[in-house]
Amino acid sequence: MNEYDSNRISDLVQKIGYKKTESLESADCYILNTCHIREKATEKVYHDIGRLKKKYRNKKKPIVLITGCVAQAENDEMLKREKYIDAVVGPQSYHNIPEILKGIVKKKTKVNSTEFDVIEKFDKLNTLENSESKVSSYITIQEGCDKFCNFCVVPYTRGTEYSRSLKEIIYEAKSLVSNGTKEITLLGQNVNAYNFKHSKKSFRLSDLIRELDKIKNLKRIRYTTSHPNDMSPDLIECYKDIKKLMPFLHLPVQSGSNNILKKMNRKYTREYYLSIVNKIREVSKNIEFSSDFIIGYPGETEKDFLDTIDLIKKVNFINSYSFIYNRRPGTPAASLDSIKNDEQKKRLIIIQNLLQEIQINKNKNSVGKFKEVLVENKLKNQTKYFGRTQELTPVIFDANKEDVGKVIYVEIKKYNRNTLFGSKITSKKEAAA
Repeated sequence: MNEYDSNRISDLVQKIGYKKTESLESADCYILNTCHIREKATEKVYHDIGRLKKKYRNKKKPIVLITGCVAQAENDEMLKREKYIDAVVGPQSYHNIPEILKGIVKKKTKVNSTEFDVIEKFDKLNTLENSESKVSSYITIQEGCDKFCNFCVVPYTRGTEYSRSLKEIIYEAKSLVSNGTKEITLLGQNVNAYNFKHSKKSFRLSDLIRELDKIKNLKRIRYTTSHPNDMSPDLIECYKDIKKLMPFLHLPVQSGSNNILKKMNRKYTREYYLSIVNKIREVSKNIEFSSDFIIGYPGETEKDFLDTIDLIKKVNFINSYSFIYNRRPGTPAASLDSIKNDEQKKRLIIIQNLLQEIQINKNKNSVGKFKEVLVENKLKNQTKYFGRTQELTPVIFDANKEDVGKVIYVEIKKYNRNTLFGSKITSKKEAAA
């Protein structure tokens, strides 16, 4: 989502004469777009500014904006602590950036723009064409979260759930496709909670996917990140009959223990999560899953940890993210006593080794097979090309520049933990032969 936000910020500031530069040393405006999910995110901002100060020690100071969730969470505190910062801009206030920049140039005043006005934000963004021209692009369709998991800062930095109108999303999608996009990933903090109401009718994520399916030159549809409680029957049904919807789902579970899920306020059980996985597999036999795991959450016992191991083995996640729990200020879990760091690290290593083993075996089993790959680009300083399978696995392979933007068949010849390697074949008939 930050990548999408950064692209839209670029579209906004271009209207007042700014252009992106690859040269940090020659920039006269520096925008650091931040995420507050990970530990020490705030300190990383100050480290980056420290490096910036050194580069501009004998030059005119650039305008410095801190945007995103760290700006939302820290706001005035950042302006007080670091005088080099000219403005903090929360994720719902991006539309104000052009006027903020004009004001800084004119008045030389510090700015705190961290209001929650998501409607005004998207109204402004809807007046700008999305200039993204990549083969695979993002569209934010939903922001905020009403789930209030005890460990999560998102409701406090992104606000309550808000869904953009179906019409404006389809317009943006068509614009991207006309720019050359072949794959669209729909984004949201809680993307499958998408629910836009118009004329007494509600449009859900399934309705949006079916509308996107009608766009002629769009080849692939994905969405992330989902909450298990919002995997509704109509959304699951999409996997049965919409070929453009890729057979891959990132579905964070966080823990395989009912005890810990309750402490986290996740509002589902491991049994419910597994039932959702099974329902999706009933309609999409080849679907693969990835997930998120928080290891060493306050109160996690050895049994809780083993329950997570058991769930991982039951689902066989193709790719997952796992992290030691770190407290986020302002969340209910921040006041809880953490388990010993040594124990957290030990459990994390066990989990990551298991997830890695599953992932390597999945990749190993791909050798000798023919995978449909969307060709995204040629690798820098190489003759090879890059793309992804339907299951989102990266592939590096031999191809031609004419293949960029096409779905081709690649014979998989080698693998490592994260990536497959192969060569283009000319047709499905060749693969069958």
